[in-house]
Formats: sequence, C-alpha cells, structure tokens
Amino acid sequence: MTVLPQQKLDALLARHQAIEAELATQLAPETYVKLSREFSELSPVAEKVKAYRAVLAEIADLAALIDDAATEPAMRRMAEAEKPVLDARRTALEHQIQLSLIPKDAMDERNVILEIRAGTGGDEASLFAGDLFRMYERYAAKQGWKVELMAASEGTKGGYKEIIAEIRGRGPFAKLKFESGVHRVQRVPDTEASGRIHTSAATVAVLPEAEEVDIKIKDDDLKVDTMRASGAGGQHVNKTESAIRITHLPSGIVVYVQAERSQHKNRATAMAMLRTKLYDAERSKLDAARAADRRGQIGSGDRSERIRTYNFPQGRVTDHRINLTLHKLPQVIEGEALGELIDALMSEHQAELLAAEGVA
Repeated sequence: MTVLPQQKLDALLARHQAIEAELATQLAPETYVKLSREFSELSPVAEKVKAYRAVLAEIADLAALIDDAATEPAMRRMAEAEKPVLDARRTALEHQIQLSLIPKDAMDERNVILEIRAGTGGDEASLFAGDLFRMYERYAAKQGWKVELMAASEGTKGGYKEIIAEIRGRGPFAKLKFESGVHRVQRVPDTEASGRIHTSAATVAVLPEAEEVDIKIKDDDLKVDTMRASGAGGQHVNKTESAIRITHLPSGIVVYVQAERSQHKNRATAMAMLRTKLYDAERSKLDAARAADRRGQIGSGDRSERIRTYNFPQGRVTDHRINLTLHKLPQVIEGEALGELIDALMSEHQAELLAAEGVA
C-alpha cells in the first residue's frame, strides 16, 4: 500500500474549502476569475481525496467486522468477499492522487506554435510533412482546439517544405509537447515505378506560446521587412506588401508571416512567434543544464533524434522512445489513433516524474 502524504492532502482539502467559501463573497472580477480557475483545478483532486478516505474508512470497518469473534459466519464471508474490491478501489485512487500531486509544467495550458519542416527525402519528404500537418489538424479538431495557419511554403509536388500554425484551446502543449522530434516515413512514393520503398523524414517542433510578460523585446533589436505573400496561403491574401519578416538581431532568429491580408495583423502574429522562439531558446538552455538528470527526448527540448517511424507497407507506427508499435497506421495518420501514442507517452512521462519524486 502506498503511503500518501496526509498533511498535504489535509492542506489541499482546506484550501479547496477556503476558496469555495471565498467565491461565495463579493469579489473583484479578476480575483473571482483567478480563484474560480484554482477551484476548478483543485475540485477533481479534492473529490478523489474524499473518496479515498471514505474507502479507507470502509476497509477499516470491514477489518473490524472480520476480526470480531461475534460476527456471524455468513456476514464474515460477505465482508471477506467485499474487501478485495475495496482494496482495488483504494489502490486506483492512490495512483490517481499521486499523479494529481505531481508538480505540473507551467507551460502545459499554453497554446502552441506547431512547426513542421520537410527533411531528407525531397518531394516525398514534403508530402509527408503535409500528412503530418493534416494528422495534427484532425487530432486538434477531436480535442476541440482551433488551428490557424501562420505561414507555409508548398512543395513542388504537393505537401509542404515548411508549415507553421498556431493551435489554441485547453492544454494543447500538455499533449503535443511529446511530438517534437524527427518523424520518419517508409513507403513507396506514387512516382516510384519499380515499387521501391523510400525513407524520408520531417521535423516537428512544438513550442509553448510565449506571452508578453515572458519576454520583453526592444524595438532597436528588430529588423522588419515587408514583402508580397507567395506560396501556400497566397490564395487567401491580396498581392500587396502584407507579408512580414522580422529578424531579431541579437539572436539571429527570423520569423515570417503571410497568413493575413492585414500587414498589422501579420506583424502582431510575427511578434507572437518571435516571443515564442526566444522563450523556447531560454527553456532549451535550462533543459540543457539539467540534461544529465533527464532521459531521452521527453521534456529535454532535444529535437535531434528520430522519435517515430511510420511504415506504410507494414501498416505500423513505432514510437522509439517507449518501444510502442501500433498496427493501425491509417487511423494514426487520420488523427483518430494518434491519442493512443500521446497517452502512452504521457503515462511514461508521469511514471518518470513519480520515480523522481521517490514514489514506487
């Protein structure tokens, strides 16, 4: 049986009760919103703690009944039969509460900037980059998230050499952060007459969207260029000087946006992208400093290694970080079964965090 930190649970229940009482009073709008958000986050955990303690009380009652010499044999048999069910319920609640107590990544609730770039493989890599984007687009729709194209460069035979989009909604970074890395595809291209299997790759980067309070950017550090939009997204814009390219001189980071007709909107979007890239660079520095204490790609910000292979001839997808293979490639590419891979990665990540916290 896992020993949960009872003092911590007491403090959690007390805080939940205190917020509930405070929400019933007259509060300033901003305070009400802040407390409501905290209350909604604490409520599921508080309910689990209450259920857990109720189960412990039931188990104690059953144990007393079983140990009492005056208990009738039939009643004792019923109690003994019920105890394993309660023990299983207690174990499940303990695990759920452990996960709830893991310190959360402050970025998990952020919107994300999704960047996909064709790698080795020429036209086939561009087509694969397009497949990946559509996979994430469909997965996002299933989560109730909104996807907005920010910039794209089409491949010569379809797909994308590069595509960048913003994904907005509830907690997209918490799930999509595991997708950063090199994705490899093995399949026979439509243009391959001999039926040979080609191997191509695309890189995916998932960045938590930075807010203005995270990163301050000086105007003197920027070089802003305007130009005509072209390529993907061109059909959505007027052929005016609406596209924006911003270069951050100190870091050399360049962002380009062409999605909107309005130069003003494109500039605002480009600044949001720039903040996100600068913030990600800072996070990567911190991650690198802690790299010795981390394992693999998850949470490290290292996108250099191959993380997943999509093998079309065999209809399978393999995630190399957790050695998980699903023989349902069509469903994964359609975004329907991608959640199975993401959920498995999240479970593995949670297990690592629990181990780091010293919990078996």
